[in-house]
Amino acid sequence: MNTSGRISRPALRAGWIGCCLAVCCVLAGFESPAGSGDAAKPLPPVSERARRVHAAGMLFDGHNDLPWRLRTDGDFALAKFDLSRRLNAGQTDIPRLREGGVKAQFWSVYIPSEHANPARTVTEQIDLVRRIVDRYPDAFEMAYTAADVERIARAGKIASLIGIEGGVAIENSLAQLRAFHQLGARYMTLTHNSTLDWADAATDSPRHDGLSPFGERVVKEMNRLGMLVDISHVSPATMADALRVSQAPVIASHSSAYAICPSPRNVPDDILKAVKSNGGVVMVNFFSGFIVPESGRKLRAVLQEMRSKYPDRAARARAMEDWSKSEGAKLARGTYRDVADHIDHIVKVAGIDHVGIGSDFDGISMSPVGLEDVSCYPRLTEELLHRGYSEADIHKILGGNVLRAFRQAGEVARRLRATTPPEVDDIKPERRGY
Repeated sequence: MNTSGRISRPALRAGWIGCCLAVCCVLAGFESPAGSGDAAKPLPPVSERARRVHAAGMLFDGHNDLPWRLRTDGDFALAKFDLSRRLNAGQTDIPRLREGGVKAQFWSVYIPSEHANPARTVTEQIDLVRRIVDRYPDAFEMAYTAADVERIARAGKIASLIGIEGGVAIENSLAQLRAFHQLGARYMTLTHNSTLDWADAATDSPRHDGLSPFGERVVKEMNRLGMLVDISHVSPATMADALRVSQAPVIASHSSAYAICPSPRNVPDDILKAVKSNGGVVMVNFFSGFIVPESGRKLRAVLQEMRSKYPDRAARARAMEDWSKSEGAKLARGTYRDVADHIDHIVKVAGIDHVGIGSDFDGISMSPVGLEDVSCYPRLTEELLHRGYSEADIHKILGGNVLRAFRQAGEVARRLRATTPPEVDDIKPERRGY
């Protein structure tokens, strides 16, 4: 629903202006997550009860970067890695998805903010997702509605959805936004790590105090189309504006709780309260730097230092990548219990109906002990049972909440399409050439 007025904007941006968080998104091949000394002893096996509860739910993960991993590791043609086999590295393949009980997955079609050809590249990534699904039809099927997700899951396949990561992809064009929807995109993260012409990012200099007027039109058109508005990666002011403008539930597809770990990529409490009013869902990210308070503070200090030392964005990104491979690899990983702490906090502030899972697997360089890859989700279910969550509430967290938000976004879209014309670009008349 629409919230009235502008939500208060905590002063969380200071000191966080900087480059892409390279420590979390260094995509250097299919390597296992970096260790940090957190794994002192083998973890106990997951109980049969936890596995039963897990299997009975709808695990619907909000963000997986396998498509970009394949592209950057030289397998855009799907000839190098056989996803039907358990791979010795990386975080995602079909056997591990099955072991982890994944029933629906938003596959990220990510584009770097400074990419020279964002619309074309995202189109190529959408095509890659479709080719993955076509290559493994026994495991995957494309989904475009909440009803599709439920039908495909009942058939024993993994419902595969497309989420655009980075509004730079639309190249300031509402027509391009509609074209991506027609190609199957069902959410869009308004920014990645760089502020756009129409929206402020969490890790870049603010230019609009949130959304520009055009940014508000983007949100309205996403509502009309039925695309979920994703507030991961954006500044608190942009979060607030998106929640004010959106008539449909919003999601944070891969963000955690700022109160637990003070990262600019996490969601502050006043926004969590607004997400509750909106009916949206915050889907917890598994990256150690967004989960573990000690790692979050260290990362914050390094980002501040890098901004001061490297005013040039490209040089800063290179320096962050070098740091992530050396000192960054020593960050505390934490454990699956730290992830459960973020779930607890979001439930406390926003309520049980407004939290989900957005692992960011294959887009993160380090994950908590016990959540190393997509096979490990049942361990989180075990921990939630230990903390006293009911089976019904665990099923909400695993995917029931995001499925509900997705269904409601579709209902809003049907209403708006019946009463509201499309938002269109401001195009000046042009003379035909000969």
